[in-house]
Amino acid sequence: MVTTSPASAPHEAPTRRPASSGGAATNSRAKGASSPGAFVASSPAPTVDVALLGEYLLGTWAEARLEARRVTARPEMQRIEGQTLAEHRQRVLEQLHLLVGEGAVNKAFPTRLGGQDDHGGNIAGFEELVTADPSLQIKSGVQWGLFGAAVLHLGTEYHHNTFLPGIMSLAVPGAFAMTETGHGSDVASIGTTATYDPETQEFVLNTPFRGAWKDYLGNAALHGIAAVVFAQLITQGVNHGVHALYVPLRDSEGAFLAGIGGEDDGLKGGLNGIDNGRLHFDDVRIPRANLLNRYGDVSAEGVYTSSIASPGRRFFTMLGTLVQGRVSLDGASTAAAKIALNIAITYGCQRRQFIAGSDTNEEVLLDYQKHQSRLLPLLATTYAASFAHEVLLTKFDEVFSGKHDTDVDRQDLETLAAALKPLSTWHALDTLQEAREACGGAGFLAENRLTGLRADLDVYATFEGDNHVLLQLVAKRLLTDFNRKFAKADAGVMARYVVEQAADRAVNGTGLRRLAQNVSDRGSVARSVGQLQSSKVQRSLLTDRVETMVAEIATRLRPAAKSSKKKAADLFNSNQNAMIEAARAHAELLQWEAFTDALAGIDDAPTKAVLTWLRDLFGLGLIQKHAAWYLIHGRLSPKRALAIEAYIDRLTQRLRPHALDLVDAFGYGPEHVRAPIASGAEAVRQSEAREYYRALRESGAAPVDEKALSKTKASTN
Repeated sequence: MVTTSPASAPHEAPTRRPASSGGAATNSRAKGASSPGAFVASSPAPTVDVALLGEYLLGTWAEARLEARRVTARPEMQRIEGQTLAEHRQRVLEQLHLLVGEGAVNKAFPTRLGGQDDHGGNIAGFEELVTADPSLQIKSGVQWGLFGAAVLHLGTEYHHNTFLPGIMSLAVPGAFAMTETGHGSDVASIGTTATYDPETQEFVLNTPFRGAWKDYLGNAALHGIAAVVFAQLITQGVNHGVHALYVPLRDSEGAFLAGIGGEDDGLKGGLNGIDNGRLHFDDVRIPRANLLNRYGDVSAEGVYTSSIASPGRRFFTMLGTLVQGRVSLDGASTAAAKIALNIAITYGCQRRQFIAGSDTNEEVLLDYQKHQSRLLPLLATTYAASFAHEVLLTKFDEVFSGKHDTDVDRQDLETLAAALKPLSTWHALDTLQEAREACGGAGFLAENRLTGLRADLDVYATFEGDNHVLLQLVAKRLLTDFNRKFAKADAGVMARYVVEQAADRAVNGTGLRRLAQNVSDRGSVARSVGQLQSSKVQRSLLTDRVETMVAEIATRLRPAAKSSKKKAADLFNSNQNAMIEAARAHAELLQWEAFTDALAGIDDAPTKAVLTWLRDLFGLGLIQKHAAWYLIHGRLSPKRALAIEAYIDRLTQRLRPHALDLVDAFGYGPEHVRAPIASGAEAVRQSEAREYYRALRESGAAPVDEKALSKTKASTN
């Protein structure tokens, strides 16, 4: 718990003992009083066991995370601010070779090829690279998480034996050529073609127009000498949809092979350590054996076969094998948010500004209510995102290890990743921006990393699937599940369901009806929101919102089944905003559920108490954010909604003394944070200034303040 002083005295700047690069932070601060103005319980205030919480946050793949943090703590693995484009690209390429030397890239590959078949551990370690340099994380992701993973999951034994050794060793840097200038998220509509020629037993690869050029590809501009290229597979005059081929790009001198061309994407808004570029193909011939044929093959004569009869299901199965990109972005974004909050909260506990409750001492920033309300709800959301990511990573490992690998399991994994990746990437951007502003001008300095991380993570919201498109996929899954339940229901039944589930199940069935009544608070905010502190009530309100939204959308979309294609599309489009909002509500519920489930695994009562407050801050924050919906649908009264807002302020005050402990538990030491304003330097400066003024006052040589002189004259008169 943060060292604090009584309400009548200002905060002393807390000291922080650096966390080791190998584990959770240790708590070096004394336990004691709450911060000025904070809620004070009648019983002793709880304290956070930072070491225990830090170990808990590491999750199932703790060893992989700690090993990755050991690697990222090395100076040669870290970003150097201010490098030129060429220097940054070269440094990141060299860092990839260092990762190979560390054996840090082989976890997900087969043991027979020198890997470890550890899919969860691979992602856990990979996402920690964001603390060194997001460019390093993404470029390594391109090489081993996309290029290599495509060969692994879409290819067969021949491809594994032939191509994976060079990919794993980085002897063959490669690109993942799926996205096109004219088609990003709509992969099914890409324009590149691979037409089979039975006479030569080759595929002829073409980008027939400018919009079909492969674009934004990591490793394409300079370093890639091969690529996995996605194209429309055409044989015997039939287009069998998108398939992947292993395609050599450059010779040993780095020159493009015949028929292949490309361009450098140049300077970007972030991630400039990656050589993104464009590729185009003009009658490039590829051996038939280079088709990654796990899910679809072409015989020497040109006959197409597949183990999956449905073209649509085949397409989604192939793309589903590459879900690890979304999984890793979810975790990396959460890690970046943790770094940002470590910087901002540490600085906020040391930086002093304005004299409020003392004639001589300025106030610590984090003691101001607004500063608390800016940062602590973001901290609560970061914990929720962290626990939800552990659920996602576990599901991913179960599917890819084969423990639970049915079609339903894969669909659940795809839906979960599509739900969580948007929330975590948006949250990281919001957190980095708020942290930057909360640190004032110091936060704008490149040396303090917030602006650089914000720029680098900007694209996370759109690659591996634009966030809104992903949420639309989640909404379709929710609607599919809903419609299966009511496949034969007519409009009247659907309408009654919406009313009944809102009025009876969600309110009467869970005892929530009183929440919609205007009750007297009797002067106590805590009593007026007493019910809402119950996890059962929070769950019911959050679940009710999702189910009601889905039911309402399903009712509106029901006529589409009997409409023309155009009218059905128009109806779908008119409900697109509502669908995306319902999917987002579903993802928020998933995060809340993960946070609540995680509380059950914490045995230390004081730590659990603090984390329960943090969970309540997250849950009630969601209800406050969507207060308009709850008011319109009669789930909350206006008075109750106002009480929630007031209680959230109480929660932030209550959590204030624990803020540093909660970021310490993330386990990142100064070698990972690398921000001078989070190093303790500000505390030294503040102590120096306070000591200067104290000595000046005691010397009797301090000048008289004009305001004090005026007051003295006024009283004399």
